[in-house]
Amino acid sequence: MTNPFSGTYAALLTGFSDDGEFDAQRQRNLLDYVTAQDVNGLYVGGSSGEDGLMDVSELIELQNVVAAYTPTKPMTLIAHVGRPSLNASIKLAKNAEKQGYQALSALPPHAYPFSDEEIIEYYRELCSATELPMIAYEIPVRTQRALPLDVLGEILNLPNVIGIKFTSTDFFKMSQLRANHPDKSLFFGYDEIAGAAALLGTDGGIGTTYNILGSLYTALFKAVEAGNIERARELQSISQRFVTDLLVTGVFPGMKLALQHIGVDCGPSRKPFTVKSADGSALIKRAVERPDFAAWIAKS
Repeated sequence: MTNPFSGTYAALLTGFSDDGEFDAQRQRNLLDYVTAQDVNGLYVGGSSGEDGLMDVSELIELQNVVAAYTPTKPMTLIAHVGRPSLNASIKLAKNAEKQGYQALSALPPHAYPFSDEEIIEYYRELCSATELPMIAYEIPVRTQRALPLDVLGEILNLPNVIGIKFTSTDFFKMSQLRANHPDKSLFFGYDEIAGAAALLGTDGGIGTTYNILGSLYTALFKAVEAGNIERARELQSISQRFVTDLLVTGVFPGMKLALQHIGVDCGPSRKPFTVKSADGSALIKRAVERPDFAAWIAKS
């Protein structure tokens, strides 16, 4: 893990009030906990932050609150600015640059079936809008299409693009990207199989459950790097059991429940997200109280 911005990043959740409005104080409550963990930084305004349910003005406010927060140790800030509208993406990118973020990231435009050429041009124009380095993003589960290897290669070769967040189970494509672009940063986005991806040469991870288990993922990547596969399996198993529970409740509502149970007042997910399971709160409470999980909860 030696490429730019290597390491672990919490894909930051967003703090909402009980009636679903952005809540700056609850965001700071979340930051108090997340930045107390052993992570390299924060990935702000992405899918984990429910950005698809927020408008540009709210995302700018989120960027500003995070930028103004003073953590106890240095944190690298990556602003996710990918919107279906290029104009909106540029507005977010320019604000992130003004606020002192160290890098940008962006989903490809995904509101319509854009052509490969339109997607490449989107990244070209967005990259030229600021001086900040860009981390591209492959996440077919959200965009509803996987970009071809050659298209991802063209994007990675654009000026200012320093890497990619790869959230896909296509490990062969990921390995080809690693081989074809050894100088680019490769971040993996599926928390429950992060160790397997690390074995194939990622530079780190950006994930939702890093909000509560960030130190565990840092230890997981270090175990893989040291060749301690048994330790890596043990840590990945803790992650997988938690993700299994989150899939019952809904990932984002379940994450908010987990944080509430350990004393972090960050509010609910924004509607229409709801807790899927009637006994979801009890399920998540049991999950965070398991000794192997509880050992990784950051102490204030």
